[in-house]
Formats: sequence, structure tokens, C-alpha cells
Amino acid sequence: PSGWGRPAPRVKDYFWVAEDGLKMQGYNGSQCWDTSFYAQALVESRLAGVWGETAEKIYAFLDDTQIYCTSEARDSPGYVYERPEERELCFRHVSEGGWPFSTSAHGWPISDCTGEGLKAALALSDYVKPGIEAGRVREITFDRLCKAVNVILTLQNPDGGFATYENNRGYRWYEWLNPSEVFGDIMIDYSYVECSMASLTALAEFSERYPKHRRGEVEVALKRGQRFMRSLQRPDGSWYGSWACCFCYGTWFGVEGLVSCGAGPSDSAVVKACDFLKSKQADNGGWGEDFRSCYNKSYAESGAERYGDSQGACVVNTAWALLALIKGGQGASPEVERGVKYLMDRQLPNGDWRQEGISGVFNRSCGIMYTAYRNVFPMWALGRYREFQGGKEWN
Repeated sequence: PSGWGRPAPRVKDYFWVAEDGLKMQGYNGSQCWDTSFYAQALVESRLAGVWGETAEKIYAFLDDTQIYCTSEARDSPGYVYERPEERELCFRHVSEGGWPFSTSAHGWPISDCTGEGLKAALALSDYVKPGIEAGRVREITFDRLCKAVNVILTLQNPDGGFATYENNRGYRWYEWLNPSEVFGDIMIDYSYVECSMASLTALAEFSERYPKHRRGEVEVALKRGQRFMRSLQRPDGSWYGSWACCFCYGTWFGVEGLVSCGAGPSDSAVVKACDFLKSKQADNGGWGEDFRSCYNKSYAESGAERYGDSQGACVVNTAWALLALIKGGQGASPEVERGVKYLMDRQLPNGDWRQEGISGVFNRSCGIMYTAYRNVFPMWALGRYREFQGGKEWN
């Protein structure tokens, strides 16, 4: 096809009819993002060895999706524009080695997607060795891992944080020129707690396995990143989440990032964050927010009441809160035990959890359903709790 007919085959990637009406998305999906989280949940829950075929399929997907790192991708017409002189001409950031939000067809490297993709590849690497040796999957080589690290290091901003697609290239007053009537904070790319945590934890995990590669740069990046994350913490101990609803999400990223950068359970920032989450727990053991947290920038009490349960809690926010609390050294607390029981009680007989509403957001006002979240994060939280308990069954 030519002209207007060329994009027609891809329309189904963006529009479809779901059980509750017509859906539209701004990307061709969130496959890489969701899959990277699932891979880490699988490993931390000690299920990657049990479901070996699944682990290999995920690894193969990550292999295919890493930007300009396969022979097929480098044979594409777009690879010529990855040359330094072409990137400089068009003010484009380096792409090779990053991971995108969705698939290789998306092709834009994003800091947090690259970080989560790198962590997923590292986490699965020990479980897919038999598949690599047997020729079932292709190895994501050390050289390719280093390219991902390069993308992450070059995306760190002067403030120590990480933005999404590119470095900060302007000033906040540019928002006065914002032509959009519905989106906020879109004129420049800001540093976010989520992008910073994903990037920093990826650097930390990579450095633990390969301590000699760009060691000095990685250590400096981790120190600067930790200072930035501390600077974003609110007086009440929370972090504002810019890419999901909202404070449970942001606070999980904040705690995960600080602890992975060396902060301990007694660190004042970690303690404040855990205290904040404990204070928001519903009587039934769950946590819940809705979209109002994002645009009001304050915790929406009983926020999930319309689509979660009668006390305003829901499974996704509960899972985020539990991941943060256990990472922050609160695994033995009664709040965690009650939260775990809440997730177990809400699970359906077939193993699924009910879709309870919009979990994600971007630019303050646009909601994203993220249907995979209702399974990925509860499973991850339960797996983390089980490992905290020493791998014992918990009733």
C-alpha cells in the first residue's frame, strides 16, 4: 500500500473494542514495560525455574526488542540515522542498546524502560542458559548489556535524576507556552522518581555482576541519583507518582531506589516512607487511590471505592505498598501481614484478580488501563513476602 493506505494495518494496534467499550492507546502497546516487570516478579517469586519455557520466551522477546541490537534491526533503513553525525544533526539522543515501551516497532529508548529491560535480562540470564546452549534462544551479550548501560548513563540530568526520552533541555517557565488544554508539564522532559529508580537500580544490579565496567561513572551516577531521589520526597514521607495512580506507586519507586542504592531500613527517608504507607492502609488491609491523586497531588482517601472495594482499597495499590514496605524492612509488620491476606482474599478461583480500574497516568490527566498490572504486581508482592518468610508456605 501507498499513501494513506500504509498505516492502515497498524490501526488495530491503537483502537479496539473491549468488554467495557472502545479503547485507544498512544503507543502500540506497553509490552516491553509490562513484560520486564513480569520477568522480575517471576524470578523473585522463584518461578522462573519452574516455568522455564516462559522464562525463555520472555528472554527472547527482550532480545528482539532491544533497540538496534539484532542483525535484523541493523538492516533496517532507520539504523543509518543512529550514526553520531546524523544524531547531532537532528538533536537526537543515542538509541542503540535501549529498550522501548512496547516493541521494536516503537523504537524509542526510554530511561525507565531501558532500566527495567536491563534488570529483566540480568534476572533471567541464569535461567535461560540451557536454552542458549541448545540454540532455542539468542544470548543478550555483555556488549549489548553495556550499550544499555551507556544509554542510561547518558540520560542522567544535571540534577542527578532521570527523565524519560531525553535530557532536560529547557526551563519550567516554558510551561507558560504550553498549547495543550489538557496535558500538564509537557514542554520539557523532567526528572522523575520512577525513571530515576528504574535507571539507578539497573546500574546497581549491572555493577554488582560486572563491577569493572565504567565503575567510577556508575558509582558517581548512583550517588547523584540517590541525592536527587531524597530531594523529591515530600514532608509526609511520600513520593508523587507521575506515571501511575499515584502515591503508593511513587513511594514504592522511592523506597526501592534508595534501598538499592545502599540505604538501610533505619534510614530516615525509608522510615518516613514506610510510616506514610502504613498510615494510608484501610481497615480491611488494602490500599487504594484513584485518578484524583494525580491531578490534586494529594492522596485520594478511599480512592478506589468506586471500582475497588467498599473501603476504597484495590489490589494494584496494595501490591505497590507491600513491595515498598517489605523492601523497606517492614516485612514482619502487622500492616504487611494484613496486606498480604487482603491480596490472597481478593484472588479469584482461577488465579486471576479482577480488573478494578485505571492504574496508570501520563501528563497528569490521561489515564492508562494497564490490565497486566492486576496480575503482575500482586504476584510480585506475594512472592517477595514469601521470600521474606524464607520461602515457607503462608496460610
